[in-house]
Amino acid sequence: MTQVKQQATSTEILNHVFRFRRLIAGPDGGCAEKPCEACRAPHEKKVQKFLDAGEPLHFVIPAFPAKSPNGQKTLGALPDMGERLALEFLQSFCDHLSHYHAPGARVTICSDGHVFADVVGVTDEDATSYRSELEAMVRSFNGSSIGFYALADAYDSTDYDVIRDELMAKYAESLESLKHRATQDEQVRGMFNGIHRFMFEDRLAVSEGKSRSKIREEAKPIAWEVIRRSNAWSRLVAETYPDALRLSIHPQPVHSEKIGFHLVRTRDRWLTPWHGVALETGDGMFLTKRAHAEELKASLVWRGDRPSHFVAPHLTLQEVMS
Repeated sequence: MTQVKQQATSTEILNHVFRFRRLIAGPDGGCAEKPCEACRAPHEKKVQKFLDAGEPLHFVIPAFPAKSPNGQKTLGALPDMGERLALEFLQSFCDHLSHYHAPGARVTICSDGHVFADVVGVTDEDATSYRSELEAMVRSFNGSSIGFYALADAYDSTDYDVIRDELMAKYAESLESLKHRATQDEQVRGMFNGIHRFMFEDRLAVSEGKSRSKIREEAKPIAWEVIRRSNAWSRLVAETYPDALRLSIHPQPVHSEKIGFHLVRTRDRWLTPWHGVALETGDGMFLTKRAHAEELKASLVWRGDRPSHFVAPHLTLQEVMS
């Protein structure tokens, strides 16, 4: 492949990836609609390395930790239609990239459930069951482009208290340093605000008798610790997969080294399948919170022996996203 052809192919690949970007709100110079060279620059060398080698493009995405314990958001502790939609999308995403690069692509889901399960009110057993069900889902639709990597794989152990400590001892930033960066970096502040909102919502659902202001304050140190652990896991993943293109479920700036990535359509830049439910309207699927689906008088659908998703055939996608 000539250098000119390779550059053109790299641009086509990244433009396709950017169709699904999850971006931080704010002015972006028009890059949200039309990615510029600065959008592609942090990723081009990695893409070109796979093109040169004739190998599948490799993406990593720290994601799919465990279901939120908040019953106002989710249907239970196990994956449901929301996760299935996201996993099938990742497989089709890899399939589509074979149009630009014949070997296609693969995605490694770096499941971070055990990284912060004890902080967010999820048991290690639930995180393990969640991942097992995800793997079963992938097998059920022959998702050959999807792989998994988790804390137990990194340390070859399931003594989670011990390996969490090892992770943090080697890769974690101090709380003081993180808070200081937040005073100077809008992206860090945005991350804190998003995670803090999730923690506040989850604690609000299980904290009877406490004021909203009290719960909001209690959620702050939890949010900081989730970010510390998430960042530590991110560093380990980067060290393990240095050549992989990095996707993120969190919104990112347009010129970021991480690509914020939408898995399922939603009006909330932060919502994920493990913090919500799938709602099927008359013209498409949509990710929302359980309470919102119930407010819309949607009907609950069961698959097998557990709840799967909601349906509202009388509504349009535009109506529920407004």
